[in-house]
Amino acid sequence: MPSYEELLERIGLTPGALEAEALVDAAEARVRQAGVRPNPELSLEAENAFGSGPFSGYDNAETTLSVSQDLELWGRRGARVGVAQAEGRTSLLRRDLATLDAAGRLALAYAEAEAAERRLQLAQEALDLTIADARALMILVEEGREPLFRGIQAQSQAAAARAALDEAQAERDAAFARLTAVAMLPNPVTSIGASLLDREPPAVVPTSSTSPEVRVAQAERDAAESRIEVERVRARPDVRVSVGVRRYEAEDATALTFGVSMPLPLFDRNRGNYDAAQAEFRAADARVMAATQTAQADLAGAEARLRSANSRVWATDGGVTAAEEAYRLSQIGFEAGRISQLELSSSRAALIAARNAAVDARLARVRAEVDLARLQGRFPFGSSR
Repeated sequence: MPSYEELLERIGLTPGALEAEALVDAAEARVRQAGVRPNPELSLEAENAFGSGPFSGYDNAETTLSVSQDLELWGRRGARVGVAQAEGRTSLLRRDLATLDAAGRLALAYAEAEAAERRLQLAQEALDLTIADARALMILVEEGREPLFRGIQAQSQAAAARAALDEAQAERDAAFARLTAVAMLPNPVTSIGASLLDREPPAVVPTSSTSPEVRVAQAERDAAESRIEVERVRARPDVRVSVGVRRYEAEDATALTFGVSMPLPLFDRNRGNYDAAQAEFRAADARVMAATQTAQADLAGAEARLRSANSRVWATDGGVTAAEEAYRLSQIGFEAGRISQLELSSSRAALIAARNAAVDARLARVRAEVDLARLQGRFPFGSSR
């Protein structure tokens, strides 16, 4: 099984990252296309031909071959390129955000698979302890030092431990399958190599950097602002010039033609599209404010959750040490006949719960690190993007 760092190096092969990269390529292509001038228009016209009287044939026809070109005045092309470039910058930021999301999913899937593997090991240990205690109890039952129903209770506890082991096995297999899918591995995961649950996250330090979601919202606002200029320019008329050659068949002569054309802005002045672009900019600006406020609150919450998760890990480790010592003393006392089987079972259950709580605490710490890393624009347990 590759380590977390090795899987992180392949994060660009995940579907989300590949999709975002393809959208960046599309945006770059649109930038190139936006800078291209419109094609000239070639036209051929024939007049006074194939009619009646003196125009019955083609001898008196007038044939005009002309080329016309849209001049793109008023900064049309520059405004169009500006929108495409702004959308391109947005796609780049979205690609970074998609990569961060993919890294977060990978870290969480890796940690959940490792936690499921540890729970399976703990379930096996719990079954072994339960069976060992049941055997010790049956010896006391045979010696008449414990009633028979205590032995039946011990067998019932062993059966429950076997069921818990089967459940943990199923959860482990499902977690490994999820990790295989998230990491896009060619072969199924069968074990976890380097531990991620035991890794200490980077120290929580105040950061002044803008979160990726806020940067995306800001880029979307810039793109919306550039569309206002496009709609403003569209309100001005398109000016086209043309030049051509006219052939006079009757006189056997030719002459040049020149022309300028433009629509009269009497009815359509693109006012609705211009107002819509301004409204969309105001909406994008509001999204920036909302994203900024949300990011600040989420960042403070994520930092607090990570600090709390670290404290919980330390506390559960201490609880495991205490529970192991308590169970050891309970075994000695039970074998000496000083404590009952119920107290031994309670001590064993406390040890199992403490060990599972330690796994849960480490998994919660990974989740907190994933949330904080995304808000800070970096990979979990890694550096900034």
